[in-house]
This record gives sequence, C-alpha cells and structure tokens, in this order.
Amino acid sequence: MAGMPFSPKAAVKEAQDISFLAAKAFTSAFRRPYYIRDILIQMDTIGVGSLTVVMLTGFFTGAVLTLQTSKSLSRFGAVAMTGSLVSISLVRELGPVLSALMLAGRVGSGMASELGSMIVTEQINAMRALGTDPIKKLVVPRIGATVGMLPVLTIIADGVGIVGGLVIAVMILHISPNQYLSSAWSALTYMDVFGGMLKPVIFGFVLSLVGCHCGLRTHGGTQGVGRSTTQAVVAASILILVFDLFLTQLILQYTT
Repeated sequence: MAGMPFSPKAAVKEAQDISFLAAKAFTSAFRRPYYIRDILIQMDTIGVGSLTVVMLTGFFTGAVLTLQTSKSLSRFGAVAMTGSLVSISLVRELGPVLSALMLAGRVGSGMASELGSMIVTEQINAMRALGTDPIKKLVVPRIGATVGMLPVLTIIADGVGIVGGLVIAVMILHISPNQYLSSAWSALTYMDVFGGMLKPVIFGFVLSLVGCHCGLRTHGGTQGVGRSTTQAVVAASILILVFDLFLTQLILQYTT
C-alpha cells in the first residue's frame, strides 16, 4: 500500500488480507440480517452525493475531447466524425475510469476515514462484543452500494459528456446537432455498452473493498486515520487503472 516500504512479502500479505476480506464480505452478504436500511443510506451517500462531481467531470471531459478530436480530424476533412469518436471514447474508456477515480477520491477516502475512526475509538470492538459482525454491518453495505451506484453514475457521466461535446460542436465547431448525435449513436455497438457497464461494476467492487480494508487496519490514533485515507485513495486509483488495462484487453479480445 501507499506510504509503506515496498517488498514482495508485504505485497503478498496485502493481497492475502484483501482477498480474505472479499471472501468474508461475499459469504456474509447472503446471510441474515441484510441491513437494507444501511445499504440505502450508503447508496444515497455514494450515488446522490457524488452526482455533481461526476456530472461536472463528464461534461468538461466531453467538451475537451470534442475540441481535441476535431483538431486532429480536421487534417483529414473528417470533422463530421467527431461525435462518433467522442461517444466511443466516453463509453468505452473515459466515462468508467474517470467516474471510478472521482469516487475513489470521494467515497474510498470517506470509507477509510470513517472505518478508521471507528477502529481508533474502539467502536468496532464494541460491535463485536454486542454480537454484531462488523463485516456484515459495515463492509457489505458499502461494497453493495458502490457496485450498484457506480454503473448508474457512469451512465450519467457518459450522457452528460456527450452533451458537453454537443455544446462545443454546435457553438465552436458549427456542427449541426443532428449530425453530431447521429454520428455518436451510430458508432456505438452492444459490446461497447457492455464493456462500459462491466468496468464500473469491477471498479466499484475494487475501490470500496480497498477503502474498507484500509480503514479496518488503521492503527496509530488520528494520524493513522489520515494515513489510511491517503493509502485508500492511492491504492484504489492504481488498482482501477490496472484492472482497466486487463478488462480492456479482455473485451477487445472478444470483439475482434
């Protein structure tokens, strides 16, 4: 993890601990009680709370992408294809990755700091003393809410990004709205949409799992909470980019 000296032994131990946490969360997710209220609260915090930052990210990404692609396409007289390149780039790659990175900074850090504070103040031990499973009560709702909400946020980011590109295409590039939108729609395939929805599911699981893991292993008082928060953001961001590489390769392998 970030902030710790790297060694193969430490890396293997971190991977083992995260794997054990994932296994415990998965098995406990199918046992009663289900804590539906906690899941809904986390969905509201993660989904609705992140809506503004995701929409702003999508809008300006689509706007910048339109400017950049039109500059390159103008050399070949193919400015009319701007909409197709923007939609493919957003749906396949930029929408899922940027949405996940935004949530890693906002949600992953929040999970690590919240759970870390509970560790430092002995609230987790109190829950165990009362017979409550902290993995079931704290980790499972966060993972489930993130996995459920990140695809929705990605869809919103993709749509707002295409609209942002439309604004630039109409106001600056003087491309007709119908031409831009028809180009953007016709360029997408079912596999593009499938890949664009598969990635946020995996990214949501990864970033929430890393955030909970870093929070639950907090030590060292309030300084440890800050350290765990930083580690959660850095580790989740790196893992998102790593998984994006492998998922992209896997998807392209089955579409070509």
